[in-house]
Amino acid sequence: MRIFTRIDRSIYGAILSCRPSPSLSSTPSLHGVRVRDDHTEAICNGLLVVTRRSSTIRPKKKYDTPRTSTSARHISSTIAASNSRPLSCNFFNSNFPSSRKWNHAAASTASTGDVTPLSHVSPSKKELLEIIDSYDETSLEEHLEFLRDPYLRRYAPADGPHLTVSDKRDDVELQSVSYSQRTNAEEAEVVRNLREAVILKLRRPAMMDLDTVYDLYLALPEPRISHITARLRHQLLAVLGMTETKDPKSMLRYFSVVTDVKNSGFPLTAYEWNTAMSFASRYVGRSTEVELEAALHLWREMEQASGIKGSDVTFNILFDVASKAGKFGLAEMIYQEMGSRGFPFNRYHHVSLIHYLGLRQDTGGVRAAYRHMVESNEIIDSTVLNCVISGFLASGEEASAERVYEKMKESARRTNILPDRNYTVQKNVTKVLMMFARIAKKHPDMHPNFQKTAILSPNLQTYRLLINHYGPKLGDLAKVAQFLDEMKLFNIPVHGAIFLALFKGFGKHGGPGSDWSAERLGSVWDAFVNALDNKSEGLHISTWMAMAILRAFARYSSRGQILDIYEILRSRWDLDHANSQFMIDFLGKVMKEHGFHVKTRGITL
Repeated sequence: MRIFTRIDRSIYGAILSCRPSPSLSSTPSLHGVRVRDDHTEAICNGLLVVTRRSSTIRPKKKYDTPRTSTSARHISSTIAASNSRPLSCNFFNSNFPSSRKWNHAAASTASTGDVTPLSHVSPSKKELLEIIDSYDETSLEEHLEFLRDPYLRRYAPADGPHLTVSDKRDDVELQSVSYSQRTNAEEAEVVRNLREAVILKLRRPAMMDLDTVYDLYLALPEPRISHITARLRHQLLAVLGMTETKDPKSMLRYFSVVTDVKNSGFPLTAYEWNTAMSFASRYVGRSTEVELEAALHLWREMEQASGIKGSDVTFNILFDVASKAGKFGLAEMIYQEMGSRGFPFNRYHHVSLIHYLGLRQDTGGVRAAYRHMVESNEIIDSTVLNCVISGFLASGEEASAERVYEKMKESARRTNILPDRNYTVQKNVTKVLMMFARIAKKHPDMHPNFQKTAILSPNLQTYRLLINHYGPKLGDLAKVAQFLDEMKLFNIPVHGAIFLALFKGFGKHGGPGSDWSAERLGSVWDAFVNALDNKSEGLHISTWMAMAILRAFARYSSRGQILDIYEILRSRWDLDHANSQFMIDFLGKVMKEHGFHVKTRGITL
């Protein structure tokens, strides 16, 4: 039998290539499964059963099957076999109603030993039937039905033991532990403290940090997941995913709990798979092929191993990481696969498509994608316009980007009150805008009123895009100063990302005779230290920030001044031993590049 397999413009041709080709096997398999029990061993091929133990049929005698105690079975909430009962008809023969008629004539003839001479006359049906000594008063269909359903409960015939993942609420929320079984008072106290911390983080995120929640989880005895209920398990994963900035620390923390859940045999929901995929692809500042491969591996495990089909959120994450990694061909395949599965476009897909076209420097495509989003009755806000600005700046169309920015400023002047722009509020605003878009698509006359509620004024991300483009990339200090002044006008506090862009600009364009002078660098440094000491929100010393500062001061300062700057940074950062050692090595590298004498001995961490 020849099997043709065609993979035509499908994402599975590029990603799910681990499946063996049907042409590699010359022996077809029709759901072959080996079934074992205490009495026989059978090989099931589709419908028929062939036993490996010879069976002797004894008339009018039932088998006395010994009673055995049921062994403990590991219960999994997510895996359910279509047919897991023994299929040997001999094993269940005692349960099948049997009434045999014996052919005594055939038996006596065989016992006397008389030999009938060969005859060329064809035997009759009666003679053919007499070849067999006895028959049951049952039909062939009844026996086939018995093989399909040994217990004769009229179950539907199984087409093979397909493994499926249950999405029922009772299975997803399978309790890992019962409170009635917990006798250790100390363990109960740890679980109670963890539950209180998780609930507090869900209700009031600012009053509980994730490090405390994770430390309480680590206080549980191994295996930790088995000591908490299903509800607390899902709440814990939801809390650990509530991080404004995805970094290696938060990624490892989340995957640690995910690994415990999988090792304990409990399922992950589609939301939890998507969160893990988002962490794997966005824990670094710039996504590369490594992050793309990690996201694709999780997607393959989600769909093939766990049997959970990817949602629109899944494909949006994959499309985003493929675009940022520069794999535009793969991004197009993901886009086509998303369309072939029938996922409707929502706000996330429109914005990701605009961003993708901007990375490809297709400004015409950016305009077309933006127009399509408007015509689809989606709500336009600052996030969408920031994505358009990013596409224009990446393509070198600064005039078009500034025109969009001017329109945003005009909208801000018509707004009386600017909302709080923290992470939690922004997430809730996005959910509300998506709800408005769904209603507007069914009732287009309501779209103008919904659009009035959207904020189009510039935000931190707007100035982050503009300052990074005009500062480190173009070196236009006048434009950077203009944007900094307008940030004060709209009451937008200076974020750590703005300081990072400024220090990068000084490190790249600073020097004698440049507008990026040492005096201006000193002013920015003083403002940075004051904001750091005042514990401004979103401001801390990372390795990227420290590297940019040392590069900037190396263009103007002496050896002693660079060491003084390094000591100020070292006294204020919160880096682990590995990153601290990395900064010492980087300091030596910078000083060598500028001709300074390097002496690492004596520097203590």
